[in-house]
Amino acid sequence: MRIAVITTATGALLLAGQAGIAAAEEQSHGGGEVDVNVAISEITEPGVLAMSIAGTAVNLTENGSDELVRQFTGTLPTVTITDTRSAEEIPDGAAWYVLGSATAFTGDAGQAPIGAGHLGWAPALIDGGGSGLVAAGDEVQTVLDDDAAPDNVGLVDQELFASAFDSGEIATEGSWTANASLFLRTPSTVGAGQYSGTITLSLFE
Repeated sequence: MRIAVITTATGALLLAGQAGIAAAEEQSHGGGEVDVNVAISEITEPGVLAMSIAGTAVNLTENGSDELVRQFTGTLPTVTITDTRSAEEIPDGAAWYVLGSATAFTGDAGQAPIGAGHLGWAPALIDGGGSGLVAAGDEVQTVLDDDAAPDNVGLVDQELFASAFDSGEIATEGSWTANASLFLRTPSTVGAGQYSGTITLSLFE
């Protein structure tokens, strides 16, 4: 049994060697090469209309208080509107606008909250482009201001921060920036302590 196994293995090796010799004796009768080319184009993403804010917080400091009203002021971080769309991507008659509203200010030690009606703003363009078609919203006064004021409700609802009259006409300008002066006006009897609230800005078209 043992000898039979060795003989069989040797025979297989001889056969494999003979096949290799036959392959080496074959001759090539021609050949060629084929170049493979491919053109990969850059991915073209559709343009977008977007908004960014250069900061997530602002601290108000007391400024301009009197015997009846305490006032705290600050500046909203710069808001940038960017439009990377081509004119063909913008629907006819489209116009964008940014609205803002605020929450009540809540105290950190159980103080009575300060309603959003006590917070006002005065939006202002930093760079409105050269077309004249971008405008800042009107100043919004607080509930403690003169009743004759045109808008003395505070930021309780969506108030206009900035807008464009025609998105297609200004698409080539690319971006615009604006901010706003903020003022919180409270009665002089307001409870002492740390308060915090939130302004929400939303971009629509």
